[in-house]
Amino acid sequence: MPRRVVITGLGPVTPIGIGKTAFWDALTRGESGADRVDDLIDLTGIDVLIGCPIRSFDPKNYMDPKRARRLDRSTQFAIAAASLAVSDAGIDPVVLSDDRTGVVAGTGIGGLETLEENLETIREKGARRISPFFVPRMMPNASAGEVSIEHGLRGVNFGVVSACASGAHAIALSYELILSGLLDRALAGGSEAVLRPVTYAGFARIGAVSKRNDEPKRASRPFDRDRDGFVMGEGAGYLVIESLESAAERGAHIYAEIVGSGMTGDASHITAPCEDGDGAYRAMRMAIERAGLQPDDIQYVNAHGTSTQLNDKAETIAVKRALGDVAHRVKISSTKSQTGHLIGAAGSVEAIATVLSMENGFIPATLNYENPDPDCDLDYTPESLTQPIRIALSNSFGFGGQNACLAFVREDAESDDSRRQPH
Repeated sequence: MPRRVVITGLGPVTPIGIGKTAFWDALTRGESGADRVDDLIDLTGIDVLIGCPIRSFDPKNYMDPKRARRLDRSTQFAIAAASLAVSDAGIDPVVLSDDRTGVVAGTGIGGLETLEENLETIREKGARRISPFFVPRMMPNASAGEVSIEHGLRGVNFGVVSACASGAHAIALSYELILSGLLDRALAGGSEAVLRPVTYAGFARIGAVSKRNDEPKRASRPFDRDRDGFVMGEGAGYLVIESLESAAERGAHIYAEIVGSGMTGDASHITAPCEDGDGAYRAMRMAIERAGLQPDDIQYVNAHGTSTQLNDKAETIAVKRALGDVAHRVKISSTKSQTGHLIGAAGSVEAIATVLSMENGFIPATLNYENPDPDCDLDYTPESLTQPIRIALSNSFGFGGQNACLAFVREDAESDDSRRQPH
């Protein structure tokens, strides 16, 4: 029998809430984390002044202050999220500290804050004033190493860098590692902290971010006709993923089973998705097929839904291609309308949102969906609703044409499971 892989711990660190309860409560209330950020960041000369910051985060709540000072903000987020996930899973530290437990950690950019600070230092004070912690703080794999050190995880350990698909890729790869028997459990997720002037300037130059500075909470509007770009955020999301056998042995609470993953490349354009949504479509199809599902089994899709013109149109086409005649009946929502776009953390935070939706039988709304776009004509859930969800997908697509789709099943949802075949 093939191994089965389940989710037993959730650790979100987001602009709308830190920890599972606060995050879920904010999602159900339809809160937006968007705000003006020019009081936090010098955005002189940049015409984008909004974002989704985490103003309440204190790293000292999760680690020694001395250690916190040696870590980039993105790694601080990762350690906090991983620790929340471990606590939520209720795992004995002795169980974690073996070579059967690993870490797969995603980020889109890595220690950008550290890089900026040290570039300024070398320009103003010279090379001898560069921090000895510069390289280990900046490197994109820092969060994988630091999470491993924090919890004594001695199994497979590496970082994933695939832009906005990084967090989802981390989960998908952990799932594959457990399926293969190389691991029994993993901490998987993504983190990002890039609310920095250079990032704002860069995304603004390519027209990817919203300029609705006077109404930040209405700026992220996935699939809406009047969308003008995403709202950049920061945070992390980590999950404890383990074999069903491991979870059953310790009587763990199981949020959902991961039953399939799809990972593809567009091979098309470095920033724009395929116009026909081909890469996204193939990732969705792969996840569905590997899970032994049929398109009409899918009840909910947590969309990548960035609120950019190109992405939302291409994702709509991809969903139609993947789900066929049932696409118009499936509920779709984008929780980026509430959290903003968390870049390398987006996929893992949205996976957490998806399994919490399944556990609670509740679909969060796509905020600010007011004006239908003829190119985006599916059911994007403009108002939240209560609905049992047994089978769901979570989509994540990144610059570079890097796509990931995760398929989840929750066995005790009120739905017929007769069509699900072993994968």
